[in-house]
Amino acid sequence: MASIIPVNLPQSAYNITIAPGSLDSLGAEMQSLNLGKNVMVVSNPAIFRHYGERAIASLKQAGFTVSSCILPAGERYKTLSTLQKIFDAALENRLERSSTLVALGGGVIGDMTGFAAASWLRGIPVVQVPTSLLAMIDAAIGGKTGVNHPKGKNLIGAFHQPRLVLIDPEVLQTLPPREFRAAMAEVIKYGVIWDAQLFEQLEAAKRLDRLSYLGKDLLQEILVRSCQAKAHIVSKDEKEAGLRAILNYGHTIGHAVESLMGYKGVNHGEAVAIGMVAAGHIAVELDFWEHSASDRQFTLIQKSSLPTQIPAGLDIEEMLMALQSDKKVKSGQVCFVLPTQIGAATVTDQVPPDLIRRVARRMQAA
Repeated sequence: MASIIPVNLPQSAYNITIAPGSLDSLGAEMQSLNLGKNVMVVSNPAIFRHYGERAIASLKQAGFTVSSCILPAGERYKTLSTLQKIFDAALENRLERSSTLVALGGGVIGDMTGFAAASWLRGIPVVQVPTSLLAMIDAAIGGKTGVNHPKGKNLIGAFHQPRLVLIDPEVLQTLPPREFRAAMAEVIKYGVIWDAQLFEQLEAAKRLDRLSYLGKDLLQEILVRSCQAKAHIVSKDEKEAGLRAILNYGHTIGHAVESLMGYKGVNHGEAVAIGMVAAGHIAVELDFWEHSASDRQFTLIQKSSLPTQIPAGLDIEEMLMALQSDKKVKSGQVCFVLPTQIGAATVTDQVPPDLIRRVARRMQAA
């Protein structure tokens, strides 16, 4: 059964469609958007091997002329030099302003394809077809696109809303278990900052560390409620002028950990889990949050088999310096998203560096 969630933006409204088997309807879904006939699918080798033929067959059946661009997999390739490969392929396949890029993959493919669409010919349509749970509930929605700089994550980018987000839960069957667990960090995030009912549903589940333990009903609930949360927040604040900043919960320290680890050893969701634990401790220390609520969050993160400690080799002083390069810094002050209760959060720049240092040292693995 399909769920359709609207993202109500004045200039660029679109739908998130969640339906099992919907990958085979990609062409028909795009046909209804009155897009140009020239389409280029951007993917990575593993995803394209699993789903490329189906996506292309659906597009061709709907009358589209289809080309493809295959990029190397992994966060470390989310760079300007990799982006150049999309531009080269766009030129080779004569993509015009009416042409469309289709992002078939996880968050890295979605972010880079979206940024390529935002900048090719100063903006062409993009359709997001996320194949990882993390991309389905977060990265594919909201129009944040970009690439990493060696000194920081997602420092180069643009807001560019997709024309459609098409989610087929069945493609998660090929998602590696580690990638599934990483996505659960973002699901828990939505529960903490926005949706207490989702948080309680996660608490009621016996295990959260493998897709097979969820069951179809809980998976559908996770997808729908997470997408509804993201859609609502983005509709209220498209370009992160206020409310949308709460979506960065766990990301402040998380991004610093990722960057200092060279985007190796710790993936995005794992880093966000570490960042949420840290933010929870900071919120308790500042009397923003009850200790019991922080414990409940910690239990869910553990239930998802996600890390809760800062890696042993990471230099805490370097981490504090990295926080100053974060794109959320304002007037030299690091902004933290801190929970105030299960289902609500606030943004503050009043977190003393000594407190961050103390919490980080307490969390560091021996």
